[in-house]
Amino acid sequence: MSPTAPEESRSRAEFWFDPLCPWAWMTSRWMMEVEKVRPVDVTWSVMSLSVLNEGRELPEQYRELMDRGWGPVRVVVAAAEQYGDKVVKPLYDAMGTRIHLGGERDLATVVAGALDEVGLDADLARFLELDDHDDLLRASHQRAIDLVGDEVGTPVIAVNGQAFFGPVVSPAPKGEAAGKLWDGCVLVAGTPGFFELKRSRTVGPIFD
Repeated sequence: MSPTAPEESRSRAEFWFDPLCPWAWMTSRWMMEVEKVRPVDVTWSVMSLSVLNEGRELPEQYRELMDRGWGPVRVVVAAAEQYGDKVVKPLYDAMGTRIHLGGERDLATVVAGALDEVGLDADLARFLELDDHDDLLRASHQRAIDLVGDEVGTPVIAVNGQAFFGPVVSPAPKGEAAGKLWDGCVLVAGTPGFFELKRSRTVGPIFD
């Protein structure tokens, strides 16, 4: 299939991510490949592992990460409010490159660099610590959870009235291999009564 197919034959997908999640980053790179080889247009939205894990008993190290994890998604939501949804994906790319490829753990540094790269107001960094837009963040997150349930994490993808968590894949397939995985995901997600297909991970995220 060609990505230049007529408008009426194109699918629209929505991809929910948390900038901190390495597996969502892997899946987002796959989704970018899918856009090249299948007639699908993707919009990008935030969900939050910090929201998902509110009130849960977590290991201390993971709890600390969840406490800090509010910041990046808050900044993305605030930027979208100020500049429009067109900045969501570029800002995600800029943040994710620094976190997952660059290994930067200081989220203030990540956000400052990402805002500068995308050409957005540096003052947006203040939303790392502010909850002004948490109602919008929670609403975006809840739209994803309403589609797939709260027993999953990020990413969530919705397409053609169907939604699924994942796929969790490493490394991200490219070219036609990405397209074939997409075809399979859409097929199983659209099968009535289908809920889960899973095996243990044997590798971590392979960023290439």
